[in-house]
Amino acid sequence: MGGVAYFCGVEPTSYRTHGCGNLRLSQVGQTIRVAGWVRRVRDLGRFVFVDVRDRSGILQLVALEGTQPYEILRSLGREWVIQAEGILQQRESPNPELPTGEVELRVEKVQVLNTSNTPPFLIEDETDGQEELRLRYRYLDLRRPIQQRRLELRAEVIRTCREYLRRRGFLEVETPMLIRSTPEGARDFLVPSRLKPGSFYALPQSPQLLKQLLMIAGYDRYFQVARCFRDEDYRGDRQAEFTQLDCEMSFVTQAEILETFEGLVREVHRKVADTDLEDFPRLTYTEAMQRYGSDKPDLRYSLEWTEVTSWAQTQPVPFWQSRRTFWLWLPEKKASRKQQEAWQTIAKENGASSLAFIHQEGAHRTSSLAKFIALDEIQLPGDGMGLWLTTDKLSALGAVRQAIIHDLNLTPDKPWSVLWIVDFPLFEEGENGELVAAHHPFVHPHPEDIDRIETDPLSVRALAYDLVINGNEIMSGSLRCHIPELQMRIFRRLGLSEAEAREKFGFLLDALGYGAPPHGGCAFGIDRWVMLLAGARSLREVIPFPKTASGADLMLGAPAPIDPQQHAELLRWLGQESI
Repeated sequence: MGGVAYFCGVEPTSYRTHGCGNLRLSQVGQTIRVAGWVRRVRDLGRFVFVDVRDRSGILQLVALEGTQPYEILRSLGREWVIQAEGILQQRESPNPELPTGEVELRVEKVQVLNTSNTPPFLIEDETDGQEELRLRYRYLDLRRPIQQRRLELRAEVIRTCREYLRRRGFLEVETPMLIRSTPEGARDFLVPSRLKPGSFYALPQSPQLLKQLLMIAGYDRYFQVARCFRDEDYRGDRQAEFTQLDCEMSFVTQAEILETFEGLVREVHRKVADTDLEDFPRLTYTEAMQRYGSDKPDLRYSLEWTEVTSWAQTQPVPFWQSRRTFWLWLPEKKASRKQQEAWQTIAKENGASSLAFIHQEGAHRTSSLAKFIALDEIQLPGDGMGLWLTTDKLSALGAVRQAIIHDLNLTPDKPWSVLWIVDFPLFEEGENGELVAAHHPFVHPHPEDIDRIETDPLSVRALAYDLVINGNEIMSGSLRCHIPELQMRIFRRLGLSEAEAREKFGFLLDALGYGAPPHGGCAFGIDRWVMLLAGARSLREVIPFPKTASGADLMLGAPAPIDPQQHAELLRWLGQESI
Protein backbone atom coordinates (compact mmCIF):
# COMPACT_ATOMS: atom_id res chain seq x y z
CA MET A 1 0.00 0.00 0.00
CA GLY A 2 2.21 2.77 -1.24
CA GLY A 3 2.00 6.03 0.66
CA VAL A 4 -0.05 4.73 3.59
CA ALA A 5 1.52 5.77 6.88
CA TYR A 6 0.67 3.10 9.45
CA PHE A 7 0.74 3.87 13.17
CA CYS A 8 3.81 1.99 14.41
CA GLY A 9 3.89 2.39 18.17
CA VAL A 10 4.89 6.05 18.59
CA GLU A 11 2.13 7.58 20.68
CA PRO A 12 0.66 10.72 19.05
CA THR A 13 -0.01 13.85 21.07
CA SER A 14 -3.76 13.44 20.36
CA TYR A 15 -5.70 11.24 18.02
CA ARG A 16 -8.50 13.76 17.62
CA THR A 17 -9.61 17.22 18.54
CA HIS A 18 -13.32 16.62 17.88
CA GLY A 19 -15.81 13.81 17.46
CA CYS A 20 -16.84 13.19 13.87
CA GLY A 21 -20.47 14.09 14.58
CA ASN A 22 -19.77 17.26 16.59
CA LEU A 23 -18.69 19.63 13.82
CA ARG A 24 -20.87 22.50 12.57
CA LEU A 25 -20.74 25.62 10.38
CA SER A 26 -19.50 27.71 13.31
CA GLN A 27 -16.21 25.80 13.18
CA VAL A 28 -15.53 26.33 9.45
CA GLY A 29 -11.92 27.45 8.90
CA GLN A 30 -10.53 25.65 11.92
CA THR A 31 -7.88 22.92 11.79
CA ILE A 32 -9.62 19.74 12.86
CA ARG A 33 -8.31 16.26 13.65
CA VAL A 34 -10.72 13.28 13.75
CA ALA A 35 -10.40 9.51 14.07
CA GLY A 36 -12.84 6.72 13.36
CA TRP A 37 -14.00 3.94 11.07
CA VAL A 38 -14.40 4.20 7.30
CA ARG A 39 -18.06 3.90 6.41
CA ARG A 40 -17.90 4.53 2.69
CA VAL A 41 -15.45 5.63 -0.04
CA ARG A 42 -16.68 7.48 -3.16
CA ASP A 43 -14.02 7.98 -5.85
CA LEU A 44 -15.31 10.59 -8.33
CA GLY A 45 -12.10 11.04 -10.29
CA ARG A 46 -11.00 14.60 -9.48
CA PHE A 47 -12.25 14.21 -5.90
CA VAL A 48 -12.46 11.36 -3.44
CA PHE A 49 -14.97 11.47 -0.58
CA VAL A 50 -14.83 9.32 2.54
CA ASP A 51 -17.44 9.06 5.27
CA VAL A 52 -15.77 8.42 8.61
CA ARG A 53 -17.76 7.38 11.67
CA ASP A 54 -17.30 7.33 15.42
CA ARG A 55 -19.83 7.20 18.27
CA SER A 56 -20.65 10.90 17.90
CA GLY A 57 -21.70 10.61 14.24
CA ILE A 58 -20.48 10.76 10.64
CA LEU A 59 -18.25 13.31 8.90
CA GLN A 60 -17.41 13.61 5.21
CA LEU A 61 -13.73 13.84 4.30
CA VAL A 62 -12.61 15.18 0.90
CA ALA A 63 -9.28 15.26 -0.95
CA LEU A 64 -8.36 16.64 -4.38
CA GLU A 65 -6.68 14.59 -7.09
CA GLY A 66 -2.89 14.93 -7.07
CA THR A 67 -2.52 15.27 -3.33
CA GLN A 68 -1.06 12.61 -1.02
CA PRO A 69 -4.32 12.32 1.01
CA TYR A 70 -6.18 11.65 -2.26
CA GLU A 71 -4.17 8.50 -2.98
CA ILE A 72 -4.52 7.21 0.56
CA LEU A 73 -8.25 7.93 0.86
CA ARG A 74 -9.14 6.19 -2.39
CA SER A 75 -7.30 3.02 -1.22
CA LEU A 76 -9.22 2.66 2.06
CA GLY A 77 -11.52 -0.27 2.81
CA ARG A 78 -14.73 -0.47 4.81
CA GLU A 79 -14.25 -0.33 8.59
CA TRP A 80 -10.60 0.59 8.38
CA VAL A 81 -9.53 2.76 11.30
CA ILE A 82 -8.03 6.10 10.27
CA GLN A 83 -6.96 9.48 11.59
CA ALA A 84 -7.40 12.57 9.42
CA GLU A 85 -6.45 16.23 9.86
CA GLY A 86 -7.36 19.24 7.78
CA ILE A 87 -9.43 22.40 7.44
CA LEU A 88 -13.17 22.29 8.02
CA GLN A 89 -15.07 23.83 5.12
CA GLN A 90 -18.67 24.34 4.06
CA ARG A 91 -20.11 21.70 1.74
CA GLU A 92 -21.26 22.76 -1.70
CA SER A 93 -24.02 20.11 -1.59
CA PRO A 94 -25.33 19.85 1.99
CA ASN A 95 -26.80 16.60 3.29
CA PRO A 96 -29.86 17.50 5.43
CA GLU A 97 -30.05 13.96 6.86
CA LEU A 98 -26.79 14.39 8.80
CA PRO A 99 -26.13 16.81 11.69
CA THR A 100 -22.73 17.40 10.06
CA GLY A 101 -24.30 17.66 6.60
CA GLU A 102 -23.29 21.30 6.02
CA VAL A 103 -19.55 20.78 6.54
CA GLU A 104 -16.71 18.55 5.38
CA LEU A 105 -13.04 18.13 6.24
CA ARG A 106 -10.55 19.01 3.47
CA VAL A 107 -7.89 16.50 4.38
CA GLU A 108 -4.24 17.54 4.58
CA LYS A 109 -2.93 14.54 6.55
CA VAL A 110 -4.28 11.04 6.88
CA GLN A 111 -2.99 7.97 8.69
CA VAL A 112 -4.22 4.40 8.67
CA LEU A 113 -4.34 3.19 12.27
CA ASN A 114 -5.58 -0.29 11.39
CA THR A 115 -7.04 -2.24 8.53
CA SER A 116 -10.14 -4.43 8.71
CA ASN A 117 -11.38 -7.66 7.27
CA THR A 118 -14.45 -7.34 5.08
CA PRO A 119 -17.39 -7.16 7.52
CA PRO A 120 -19.87 -10.06 7.28
CA PHE A 121 -22.78 -7.60 7.05
CA LEU A 122 -23.40 -3.92 6.43
CA ILE A 123 -22.58 -1.71 9.42
CA GLU A 124 -25.69 0.40 8.77
CA ASP A 125 -29.06 0.99 10.42
CA GLU A 126 -30.66 -0.97 7.59
CA THR A 127 -28.28 -3.90 7.63
CA ASP A 128 -28.37 -7.07 5.55
CA GLY A 129 -27.27 -9.20 8.51
CA GLN A 130 -29.71 -11.64 10.12
CA GLU A 131 -29.91 -11.58 13.91
CA GLU A 132 -27.92 -14.79 14.47
CA LEU A 133 -25.04 -13.49 12.36
CA ARG A 134 -25.13 -10.10 14.07
CA LEU A 135 -25.06 -11.71 17.52
CA ARG A 136 -22.03 -13.78 16.51
CA TYR A 137 -20.26 -10.56 15.55
CA ARG A 138 -21.94 -8.43 18.21
CA TYR A 139 -18.96 -6.05 18.43
CA LEU A 140 -19.60 -5.14 14.80
CA ASP A 141 -23.36 -4.96 15.24
CA LEU A 142 -22.83 -2.50 18.10
CA ARG A 143 -21.00 -0.17 15.68
CA ARG A 144 -24.25 0.43 13.83
CA PRO A 145 -25.53 3.95 14.60
CA ILE A 146 -28.96 2.67 15.63
CA GLN A 147 -27.39 0.35 18.19
CA GLN A 148 -25.21 3.14 19.52
CA ARG A 149 -28.26 5.38 19.89
CA ARG A 150 -30.05 2.63 21.81
CA LEU A 151 -27.20 2.15 24.26
CA GLU A 152 -26.83 5.91 24.66
CA LEU A 153 -30.55 6.08 25.45
CA ARG A 154 -30.13 3.27 27.96
CA ALA A 155 -27.31 5.17 29.66
CA GLU A 156 -29.43 8.33 29.73
CA VAL A 157 -32.37 6.50 31.33
CA ILE A 158 -30.12 5.15 34.09
CA ARG A 159 -28.41 8.52 34.59
CA THR A 160 -31.77 10.30 34.87
CA CYS A 161 -33.02 7.74 37.38
CA ARG A 162 -29.89 8.11 39.49
CA GLU A 163 -30.11 11.90 39.53
CA TYR A 164 -33.82 11.88 40.40
CA LEU A 165 -33.39 9.43 43.27
CA ARG A 166 -30.32 11.16 44.71
CA ARG A 167 -32.19 14.47 44.78
CA ARG A 168 -34.83 12.71 46.87
CA GLY A 169 -32.45 11.37 49.46
CA PHE A 170 -31.93 7.84 48.12
CA LEU A 171 -28.57 6.21 48.86
CA GLU A 172 -26.99 3.92 46.25
CA VAL A 173 -25.88 0.69 47.94
CA GLU A 174 -24.45 -2.43 46.28
CA THR A 175 -25.62 -5.83 47.51
CA PRO A 176 -23.75 -9.13 47.00
CA MET A 177 -24.01 -11.37 43.95
CA LEU A 178 -23.37 -14.60 45.85
CA ILE A 179 -26.28 -15.19 48.24
CA ARG A 180 -28.40 -17.97 49.72
CA SER A 181 -30.97 -19.64 47.47
CA THR A 182 -34.47 -18.41 48.40
CA PRO A 183 -37.81 -19.08 46.66
CA GLU A 184 -38.83 -16.12 44.50
CA GLY A 185 -40.88 -17.81 41.79
CA ALA A 186 -38.16 -18.89 39.35
CA ARG A 187 -35.19 -21.25 39.37
CA ASP A 188 -31.91 -19.97 40.79
CA PHE A 189 -28.56 -20.09 39.05
CA LEU A 190 -26.41 -22.03 41.50
CA VAL A 191 -22.68 -21.66 42.21
CA PRO A 192 -20.91 -24.51 44.03
CA SER A 193 -18.78 -23.57 47.02
CA ARG A 194 -15.18 -24.79 46.79
CA LEU A 195 -14.55 -24.23 50.49
CA LYS A 196 -17.75 -25.92 51.63
CA PRO A 197 -18.25 -29.00 49.41
CA GLY A 198 -21.87 -29.89 48.74
CA SER A 199 -23.08 -26.34 49.48
CA PHE A 200 -24.06 -23.67 46.97
CA TYR A 201 -24.43 -19.96 46.54
CA ALA A 202 -27.21 -18.60 44.32
CA LEU A 203 -27.03 -15.64 41.97
CA PRO A 204 -29.74 -13.18 43.09
CA GLN A 205 -33.12 -13.17 41.35
CA SER A 206 -33.44 -9.74 42.99
CA PRO A 207 -31.98 -7.99 46.05
CA GLN A 208 -35.41 -8.30 47.72
CA LEU A 209 -34.45 -9.55 51.17
CA LEU A 210 -31.18 -7.63 51.24
CA LYS A 211 -32.88 -4.30 50.64
CA GLN A 212 -35.41 -5.10 53.37
CA LEU A 213 -32.49 -5.72 55.71
CA LEU A 214 -31.07 -2.32 54.72
CA MET A 215 -34.33 -0.74 55.82
CA ILE A 216 -34.10 -2.57 59.15
CA ALA A 217 -30.52 -1.27 59.38
CA GLY A 218 -31.87 2.29 59.18
CA TYR A 219 -30.81 3.34 55.68
CA ASP A 220 -34.27 4.77 54.97
CA ARG A 221 -34.05 5.21 51.19
CA TYR A 222 -32.00 2.82 49.05
CA PHE A 223 -31.54 2.23 45.34
CA GLN A 224 -29.31 0.12 43.14
CA VAL A 225 -28.92 -0.56 39.43
CA ALA A 226 -28.84 -4.29 40.07
CA ARG A 227 -27.86 -7.24 37.94
CA CYS A 228 -30.32 -10.09 38.51
CA PHE A 229 -30.54 -13.69 37.34
CA ARG A 230 -33.43 -16.09 36.79
CA ASP A 231 -32.97 -19.53 35.28
CA GLU A 232 -36.04 -19.41 33.06
CA ASP A 233 -36.89 -19.61 29.38
CA TYR A 234 -35.73 -16.76 27.15
CA ARG A 235 -38.32 -14.72 25.26
CA GLY A 236 -38.40 -11.50 23.27
CA ASP A 237 -39.21 -9.55 26.45
CA ARG A 238 -37.20 -11.66 28.92
CA GLN A 239 -33.58 -12.68 29.47
CA ALA A 240 -32.18 -14.83 32.25
CA GLU A 241 -29.63 -12.10 33.08
CA PHE A 242 -31.19 -8.68 33.36
CA THR A 243 -30.90 -5.23 34.94
CA GLN A 244 -33.38 -3.66 37.30
CA LEU A 245 -33.59 -0.37 39.14
CA ASP A 246 -34.17 -1.63 42.66
CA CYS A 247 -35.57 0.73 45.31
CA GLU A 248 -36.81 0.63 48.91
CA MET A 249 -38.16 3.23 51.33
CA SER A 250 -38.94 3.28 55.04
CA PHE A 251 -41.81 4.99 56.88
CA VAL A 252 -43.89 5.32 53.71
CA THR A 253 -47.43 4.60 52.62
CA GLN A 254 -48.36 3.04 49.31
CA ALA A 255 -49.62 6.44 48.11
CA GLU A 256 -46.23 8.02 48.85
CA ILE A 257 -44.40 5.27 46.97
CA LEU A 258 -46.62 5.64 43.91
CA GLU A 259 -46.20 9.42 43.95
CA THR A 260 -42.41 9.13 44.19
CA PHE A 261 -42.02 6.74 41.29
CA GLU A 262 -44.68 8.34 39.13
CA GLY A 263 -42.46 11.43 39.30
CA LEU A 264 -39.45 9.36 38.25
CA VAL A 265 -41.28 7.95 35.22
CA ARG A 266 -42.47 11.39 34.18
CA GLU A 267 -38.93 12.79 34.41
CA VAL A 268 -37.41 9.96 32.38
CA HIS A 269 -40.00 10.29 29.61
CA ARG A 270 -39.66 14.07 29.57
CA LYS A 271 -35.85 14.04 29.34
CA VAL A 272 -35.34 10.94 27.20
CA ALA A 273 -38.44 10.84 25.00
CA ASP A 274 -39.38 14.56 25.13
CA THR A 275 -42.87 13.50 26.23
CA ASP A 276 -45.14 14.87 28.94
CA LEU A 277 -47.21 11.90 30.04
CA GLU A 278 -50.92 12.12 30.80
CA ASP A 279 -52.28 11.34 34.27
CA PHE A 280 -51.67 7.75 35.38
CA PRO A 281 -55.03 6.03 35.96
CA ARG A 282 -55.27 3.46 38.75
CA LEU A 283 -57.12 0.19 38.30
CA THR A 284 -57.49 -2.57 40.81
CA TYR A 285 -56.41 -6.01 39.71
CA THR A 286 -60.06 -7.12 39.68
CA GLU A 287 -61.12 -4.15 37.51
CA ALA A 288 -58.29 -4.73 35.04
CA MET A 289 -59.11 -8.42 34.67
CA GLN A 290 -62.86 -7.85 34.23
CA ARG A 291 -62.49 -4.99 31.74
CA TYR A 292 -59.39 -6.06 29.80
CA GLY A 293 -58.63 -9.65 30.79
CA SER A 294 -55.09 -8.74 31.77
CA ASP A 295 -53.21 -7.32 34.74
CA LYS A 296 -51.07 -5.37 32.25
CA PRO A 297 -53.59 -3.98 29.74
CA ASP A 298 -52.45 -1.82 26.85
CA LEU A 299 -54.78 1.18 27.16
CA ARG A 300 -53.54 2.81 23.99
CA TYR A 301 -56.47 0.87 22.54
CA SER A 302 -59.98 1.66 23.79
CA LEU A 303 -61.29 -1.92 23.52
CA GLU A 304 -63.05 -2.77 26.77
CA TRP A 305 -65.14 -5.75 27.81
CA THR A 306 -68.46 -5.30 29.63
CA GLU A 307 -70.01 -8.07 31.68
CA VAL A 308 -73.52 -8.93 30.43
CA THR A 309 -74.09 -12.17 32.36
CA SER A 310 -77.45 -11.11 33.81
CA TRP A 311 -78.86 -10.30 30.38
CA ALA A 312 -77.23 -13.30 28.69
CA GLN A 313 -78.79 -15.78 31.10
CA THR A 314 -82.28 -14.52 30.13
CA GLN A 315 -81.61 -15.48 26.50
CA PRO A 316 -82.33 -18.93 25.02
CA VAL A 317 -78.64 -19.58 24.32
CA PRO A 318 -77.69 -22.86 26.03
CA PHE A 319 -73.96 -22.15 26.43
CA TRP A 320 -74.67 -18.79 28.12
CA GLN A 321 -76.36 -20.32 31.13
CA SER A 322 -73.54 -21.70 33.28
CA ARG A 323 -70.73 -19.15 32.97
CA ARG A 324 -70.10 -15.42 32.88
CA THR A 325 -70.61 -13.64 29.54
CA PHE A 326 -68.77 -10.51 28.38
CA TRP A 327 -69.47 -8.13 25.48
CA LEU A 328 -67.01 -6.20 23.29
CA TRP A 329 -68.02 -3.73 20.56
CA LEU A 330 -65.76 -2.75 17.65
CA PRO A 331 -67.20 0.24 15.75
CA GLU A 332 -66.71 0.25 11.98
CA LYS A 333 -64.90 -3.09 12.09
CA LYS A 334 -65.62 -6.53 10.71
CA ALA A 335 -63.78 -9.83 10.77
CA SER A 336 -63.40 -12.53 8.16
CA ARG A 337 -64.58 -16.05 8.90
CA LYS A 338 -60.94 -17.14 9.14
CA GLN A 339 -60.26 -14.47 11.77
CA GLN A 340 -63.38 -15.41 13.73
CA GLU A 341 -62.35 -19.05 13.77
CA ALA A 342 -58.84 -18.13 14.91
CA TRP A 343 -60.21 -16.04 17.78
CA GLN A 344 -62.56 -18.85 18.79
CA THR A 345 -59.58 -21.20 18.96
CA ILE A 346 -57.64 -18.71 21.10
CA ALA A 347 -60.63 -18.26 23.41
CA LYS A 348 -61.02 -21.99 23.99
CA GLU A 349 -57.27 -22.48 24.49
CA ASN A 350 -57.53 -19.91 27.28
CA GLY A 351 -60.46 -21.55 29.06
CA ALA A 352 -63.50 -19.94 27.40
CA SER A 353 -66.53 -22.06 26.56
CA SER A 354 -67.75 -20.00 23.59
CA LEU A 355 -67.12 -16.92 21.46
CA ALA A 356 -69.99 -15.62 19.30
CA PHE A 357 -70.18 -12.69 16.86
CA ILE A 358 -72.64 -10.19 15.46
CA HIS A 359 -71.96 -7.90 12.49
CA GLN A 360 -73.93 -4.86 11.39
CA GLU A 361 -73.55 -3.00 8.12
CA GLY A 362 -76.33 -0.54 7.40
CA ALA A 363 -79.63 -2.32 7.93
CA HIS A 364 -78.04 -5.75 7.49
CA ARG A 365 -77.18 -7.89 10.53
CA THR A 366 -75.60 -11.31 10.72
CA SER A 367 -74.68 -13.45 13.69
CA SER A 368 -73.66 -16.96 14.60
CA LEU A 369 -76.48 -16.82 17.20
CA ALA A 370 -79.28 -16.04 14.74
CA LYS A 371 -80.97 -19.38 15.47
CA PHE A 372 -81.15 -18.56 19.20
CA ILE A 373 -81.97 -14.85 19.50
CA ALA A 374 -83.85 -12.16 17.55
CA LEU A 375 -81.07 -10.05 16.04
CA ASP A 376 -83.29 -7.00 15.52
CA GLU A 377 -83.87 -6.77 19.28
CA ILE A 378 -80.15 -6.31 20.02
CA GLN A 379 -79.22 -2.67 20.66
CA LEU A 380 -76.17 -1.75 18.55
CA PRO A 381 -74.63 1.75 18.31
CA GLY A 382 -73.98 1.63 14.55
CA ASP A 383 -71.99 -0.26 11.98
CA GLY A 384 -69.39 -2.59 13.37
CA MET A 385 -68.84 -5.93 15.05
CA GLY A 386 -69.72 -7.26 18.49
CA LEU A 387 -68.38 -10.26 20.40
CA TRP A 388 -69.89 -12.30 23.23
CA LEU A 389 -67.28 -14.27 25.17
CA THR A 390 -68.43 -16.80 27.75
CA THR A 391 -65.80 -17.76 30.31
CA ASP A 392 -64.94 -18.04 33.98
CA LYS A 393 -61.23 -17.54 33.21
CA LEU A 394 -60.82 -13.83 32.70
CA SER A 395 -57.46 -14.24 31.01
CA ALA A 396 -59.40 -15.41 27.93
CA LEU A 397 -60.71 -11.83 27.59
CA GLY A 398 -57.16 -10.54 27.36
CA ALA A 399 -56.02 -13.20 24.91
CA VAL A 400 -58.88 -12.47 22.50
CA ARG A 401 -58.47 -8.70 22.91
CA GLN A 402 -54.79 -8.95 22.05
CA ALA A 403 -55.52 -11.14 19.01
CA ILE A 404 -58.07 -8.60 17.74
CA ILE A 405 -55.57 -5.74 18.08
CA HIS A 406 -52.94 -7.74 16.19
CA ASP A 407 -55.10 -9.32 13.50
CA LEU A 408 -57.06 -6.17 12.63
CA ASN A 409 -53.85 -4.10 12.79
CA LEU A 410 -55.60 -1.54 14.98
CA THR A 411 -54.02 1.90 15.30
CA PRO A 412 -53.36 3.01 18.88
CA ASP A 413 -55.30 6.04 20.07
CA LYS A 414 -52.16 7.56 21.64
CA PRO A 415 -48.42 6.84 21.74
CA TRP A 416 -48.17 6.13 25.48
CA SER A 417 -50.41 4.49 28.04
CA VAL A 418 -49.10 4.45 31.61
CA LEU A 419 -51.22 3.17 34.50
CA TRP A 420 -51.06 1.64 37.96
CA ILE A 421 -52.53 -1.74 38.81
CA VAL A 422 -53.14 -2.09 42.57
CA ASP A 423 -54.72 -4.52 45.04
CA PHE A 424 -53.26 -7.69 43.59
CA PRO A 425 -54.19 -10.95 45.33
CA LEU A 426 -51.81 -12.00 48.08
CA PHE A 427 -52.19 -15.72 47.27
CA GLU A 428 -53.10 -17.76 44.21
CA GLU A 429 -53.43 -21.41 43.29
CA GLY A 430 -50.33 -23.16 42.00
CA GLU A 431 -50.15 -25.68 39.18
CA ASN A 432 -51.22 -28.51 41.48
CA GLY A 433 -53.89 -26.58 43.36
CA GLU A 434 -51.60 -25.66 46.24
CA LEU A 435 -51.54 -22.16 47.72
CA VAL A 436 -48.60 -20.03 46.55
CA ALA A 437 -47.59 -16.39 46.91
CA ALA A 438 -48.96 -14.37 43.98
CA HIS A 439 -45.91 -12.07 44.04
CA HIS A 440 -43.49 -13.18 46.76
CA PRO A 441 -44.07 -14.23 50.37
CA PHE A 442 -42.92 -10.94 51.91
CA VAL A 443 -45.81 -8.72 50.72
CA HIS A 444 -48.00 -7.01 53.33
CA PRO A 445 -51.67 -8.02 53.11
CA HIS A 446 -54.32 -5.35 52.80
CA PRO A 447 -55.23 -4.30 56.38
CA GLU A 448 -58.94 -4.95 55.72
CA ASP A 449 -58.22 -8.56 54.71
CA ILE A 450 -55.72 -9.74 57.33
CA ASP A 451 -58.39 -11.60 59.30
CA ARG A 452 -59.09 -13.83 56.27
CA ILE A 453 -55.54 -15.15 55.80
CA GLU A 454 -56.40 -18.48 57.44
CA THR A 455 -60.09 -18.78 56.50
CA ASP A 456 -60.32 -17.41 52.92
CA PRO A 457 -56.79 -16.80 51.62
CA LEU A 458 -57.69 -16.39 47.94
CA SER A 459 -59.82 -13.34 48.79
CA VAL A 460 -56.96 -11.55 50.56
CA ARG A 461 -55.65 -8.52 48.72
CA ALA A 462 -52.02 -7.44 48.85
CA LEU A 463 -50.53 -3.97 49.21
CA ALA A 464 -48.85 -4.63 45.87
CA TYR A 465 -48.74 -2.54 42.72
CA ASP A 466 -47.45 -2.69 39.15
CA LEU A 467 -46.68 0.10 36.71
CA VAL A 468 -47.77 -0.81 33.18
CA ILE A 469 -46.53 1.02 30.07
CA ASN A 470 -48.04 0.14 26.69
CA GLY A 471 -49.12 -3.28 27.90
CA ASN A 472 -45.78 -4.13 29.53
CA GLU A 473 -45.13 -4.51 33.24
CA ILE A 474 -42.27 -2.05 33.80
CA MET A 475 -42.26 -1.82 37.58
CA SER A 476 -43.52 -4.10 40.32
CA GLY A 477 -43.50 -3.52 44.05
CA SER A 478 -45.27 -3.74 47.37
CA LEU A 479 -45.30 -2.79 51.00
CA ARG A 480 -43.56 -5.51 53.01
CA CYS A 481 -44.47 -7.43 56.13
CA HIS A 482 -42.52 -5.70 58.89
CA ILE A 483 -44.15 -7.49 61.86
CA PRO A 484 -42.54 -10.93 62.43
CA GLU A 485 -45.79 -12.52 63.68
CA LEU A 486 -47.64 -11.47 60.51
CA GLN A 487 -44.79 -12.72 58.33
CA MET A 488 -44.90 -16.05 60.15
CA ARG A 489 -48.69 -16.32 59.57
CA ILE A 490 -48.10 -15.96 55.83
CA PHE A 491 -45.33 -18.55 55.86
CA ARG A 492 -47.64 -20.98 57.69
CA ARG A 493 -50.47 -20.36 55.23
CA LEU A 494 -48.06 -21.19 52.42
CA GLY A 495 -47.47 -24.57 54.04
CA LEU A 496 -44.17 -23.86 55.79
CA SER A 497 -43.80 -25.17 59.31
CA GLU A 498 -42.09 -22.92 61.80
CA ALA A 499 -38.99 -25.09 61.54
CA GLU A 500 -38.99 -24.83 57.72
CA ALA A 501 -39.55 -21.07 57.84
CA ARG A 502 -36.70 -20.74 60.31
CA GLU A 503 -34.42 -22.85 58.16
CA LYS A 504 -35.15 -20.82 55.02
CA PHE A 505 -35.78 -17.35 56.40
CA GLY A 506 -34.51 -17.34 59.97
CA PHE A 507 -32.24 -14.36 59.28
CA LEU A 508 -35.24 -12.31 58.07
CA LEU A 509 -37.50 -13.30 60.98
CA ASP A 510 -34.71 -12.47 63.42
CA ALA A 511 -34.13 -9.09 61.76
CA LEU A 512 -37.85 -8.23 61.80
CA GLY A 513 -37.76 -8.77 65.55
CA TYR A 514 -35.27 -5.92 66.03
CA GLY A 515 -37.48 -2.96 65.28
CA ALA A 516 -38.22 -3.21 61.56
CA PRO A 517 -39.83 0.00 60.26
CA PRO A 518 -42.82 -0.01 57.92
CA HIS A 519 -41.22 -0.18 54.50
CA GLY A 520 -41.86 -0.89 50.85
CA GLY A 521 -40.36 -0.50 47.45
CA CYS A 522 -40.24 -1.60 43.87
CA ALA A 523 -38.05 -2.67 40.97
CA PHE A 524 -38.10 -1.33 37.41
CA GLY A 525 -37.17 -3.58 34.51
CA ILE A 526 -34.59 -1.35 32.85
CA ASP A 527 -34.18 -3.55 29.75
CA ARG A 528 -37.90 -3.68 29.01
CA TRP A 529 -38.39 0.03 29.69
CA VAL A 530 -35.54 1.01 27.39
CA MET A 531 -36.91 -1.36 24.73
CA LEU A 532 -40.18 0.63 24.73
CA LEU A 533 -38.45 4.01 24.75
CA ALA A 534 -36.20 2.97 21.87
CA GLY A 535 -39.07 1.54 19.81
CA ALA A 536 -37.16 -1.75 19.65
CA ARG A 537 -38.80 -5.13 19.04
CA SER A 538 -36.97 -7.22 21.63
CA LEU A 539 -34.77 -6.90 24.69
CA ARG A 540 -31.80 -8.18 22.67
CA GLU A 541 -31.74 -4.89 20.77
CA VAL A 542 -31.07 -2.80 23.89
CA ILE A 543 -28.74 -5.13 25.82
CA PRO A 544 -25.05 -4.86 24.85
CA PHE A 545 -24.29 -8.59 24.85
CA PRO A 546 -27.55 -10.58 24.98
CA LYS A 547 -28.26 -14.29 24.79
CA THR A 548 -30.32 -16.00 22.10
CA ALA A 549 -33.71 -17.62 22.68
CA SER A 550 -31.85 -20.82 23.62
CA GLY A 551 -29.65 -19.02 26.16
CA ALA A 552 -26.53 -19.06 23.99
CA ASP A 553 -23.94 -16.32 23.66
CA LEU A 554 -22.98 -16.78 20.01
CA MET A 555 -20.08 -14.36 20.24
CA LEU A 556 -18.35 -15.93 23.27
CA GLY A 557 -19.53 -19.46 22.57
CA ALA A 558 -21.18 -19.75 25.97
CA PRO A 559 -22.29 -21.92 27.64
CA ALA A 560 -19.36 -24.22 26.89
CA PRO A 561 -17.84 -27.40 28.33
CA ILE A 562 -15.22 -26.90 31.00
CA ASP A 563 -11.79 -28.48 30.80
CA PRO A 564 -11.24 -31.89 32.46
CA GLN A 565 -9.35 -30.45 35.42
CA GLN A 566 -12.15 -27.99 36.19
CA HIS A 567 -14.69 -30.78 35.78
CA ALA A 568 -12.82 -33.03 38.19
CA GLU A 569 -12.59 -30.23 40.76
CA LEU A 570 -16.32 -29.55 40.43
CA LEU A 571 -17.10 -33.21 41.06
CA ARG A 572 -14.96 -33.17 44.17
CA TRP A 573 -16.73 -30.07 45.45
CA LEU A 574 -20.07 -31.78 44.85
CA GLY A 575 -18.86 -34.95 46.53
CA GLN A 576 -19.72 -37.00 43.44
CA GLU A 577 -17.84 -39.14 40.96
CA SER A 578 -19.84 -38.09 37.91
CA ILE A 579 -22.61 -35.79 36.75
